[in-house]
Amino acid sequence: MDIRGMRYFLEVAKREHVTEAAHALHVAQSSVSRQLAQLESELGVDLFIRKGRRVKLTPIGHILLRRVEQMMHLLNETEREMKEYLDPEKGVVRIAFPISLAAHVLPKAIYAFRKRYPEAKFQMRQALYGDLIEGVIQGEFNLAMIAPLPPEDTQLQQKLLFTERIVALLPLQHPLADRPHIGLSEMKDESFVTLPEGTIFRKIVLNACHELGFTPHIAFEGDDIDALKGLVSAGLGIALMPEVTLVDNFPQSTVKIPIRNPEVTRSIGIICPAQRKLLPTEELFYNFLSEFYSQDL
Repeated sequence: MDIRGMRYFLEVAKREHVTEAAHALHVAQSSVSRQLAQLESELGVDLFIRKGRRVKLTPIGHILLRRVEQMMHLLNETEREMKEYLDPEKGVVRIAFPISLAAHVLPKAIYAFRKRYPEAKFQMRQALYGDLIEGVIQGEFNLAMIAPLPPEDTQLQQKLLFTERIVALLPLQHPLADRPHIGLSEMKDESFVTLPEGTIFRKIVLNACHELGFTPHIAFEGDDIDALKGLVSAGLGIALMPEVTLVDNFPQSTVKIPIRNPEVTRSIGIICPAQRKLLPTEELFYNFLSEFYSQDL
């Protein structure tokens, strides 16, 4: 099975039509048919059920499809890695991130990186906290910016970039709104608005309150940070927020107040696989982040 045969097989399997696959590959239909026949002869199995030019995969064809997709992915990664070794400043960084870092933290770092390496490219994917960790371990992506850093794991390499404050967001007319700072225990009788149950930031909020001996009254939930800002702005409760989420998007009719006694913080970091080597451009970005945030703080 050669590379050309695998590519022809994948195109036909995707389109379920020999002629359409040939057009997409810019080759003659007879060439595609010949490659498929040769592949079936080599393997000794029928890969397709044929109805004229229209085809469908057989059960064994579906098995081969999964294997060929894996092989082509590995081949493409190898080809990309070879090109990046020749010129890592022009390669691709594939990185995943949570929504709370989407508006300011990651874009700011990417902007600075591309000022230094303007031909570098990025493929970005947003994911939930647990999916970020699992995605790096399983090889779905090599880098993930994450908050907070997960517990130590032999399958992960992690680097702390900075620690940020969690602040209180209050309606402008709230009795505590004119304070320079607030003790977390002073908010024990307040109505809180939070992210849904199961989100990592909600756990941070609840754990901080539990350490002071109270469970906050959850009045409303929002699907993301911006939804919480809107609920606070409408006077429906107060919220604890990562300070970085209020840098460029501060809602009207609200006030941000630091929390004291104790301060509530979360770590911001980057994770990558411990057992897999980063591709050159990804390694360049990984190392750049430490330098960037050490200067930025």
